[in-house]
Amino acid sequence: MYFDKTYAMKHQQHPFGSIFESVIYSLLLLVVLWLVQWVQSVFHYDFYKLGMLPRTWSGMKGVLFMPLLHSRHDIHHILNNSFALLVLLTMLIYYYRAIAFKVFVLLWLMTGLLVWAYAQNKGVYHIGISGVIYGLVGFLFTSGVLRKYLPLQAISLLVIFAYGNLIWGIFPVQASVSWEGHFMGLVAGLLLAFAFRSKAVQAPKYQYEIEKELGIEPPDLEAIWNEKQAQLHQQSTAEESPTSMLPIKIVYLYKTDTEQEQASEQGNNTNQSTTWTKNDGETQQLPNQH
Repeated sequence: MYFDKTYAMKHQQHPFGSIFESVIYSLLLLVVLWLVQWVQSVFHYDFYKLGMLPRTWSGMKGVLFMPLLHSRHDIHHILNNSFALLVLLTMLIYYYRAIAFKVFVLLWLMTGLLVWAYAQNKGVYHIGISGVIYGLVGFLFTSGVLRKYLPLQAISLLVIFAYGNLIWGIFPVQASVSWEGHFMGLVAGLLLAFAFRSKAVQAPKYQYEIEKELGIEPPDLEAIWNEKQAQLHQQSTAEESPTSMLPIKIVYLYKTDTEQEQASEQGNNTNQSTTWTKNDGETQQLPNQH
């Protein structure tokens, strides 16, 4: 099972993973759990001794094998864990695909190590994947709250609504229930949610938030508006005609009597014209009579 680190970069238009892929990976893990359960029912071997025995070196192998083992005699143990694991692991892979593999492996290992260090050694082996389930609940809820992204916050509310009653499992209510495994799994999920809060899907940022992070000062909108108004005023002033404000000047031209007589004579001359006729090949000029 391999999760491509660059998946989110290749699918920027979709921040989440594939629902089909998420379900397939979850079902594969369930198949492994049920195969182990079948092997336990067929072979008469004390498989529970592969579980977690706190504060013993021999019990360290339970860090790896504790989640794979369930009660041979109580089928409800694996049935209850199967449905919750299918739903929660599918959510993890779908909504946090880029870090899902890391988170799940760390939940698996951290839950076992914390149980080994925290639980008291009463000669009782801890088995079951319920600790990892509590870790998934803690991670999905806390991560959605920290990221402040609406779809992930909705998942946080859904997890609390559906599995909120699991909170009673972290208290020593029943002697046959590993409340230490539940509690340490929840702690591991909370720690990983804080550790990976800046990874994978993040809430989209507005332009002013990006500029604030880059140290870019926001624009002075009032100064920009005042400058724009000044430019418009200057442009409207320049478009006005520069001669519209000048005074009107009237010039009078006077003619003497001699100039008037010459002008009238020139007018009479222009009223006379000549007519040319052609008779028998000869050209003759006739005066124009009025």
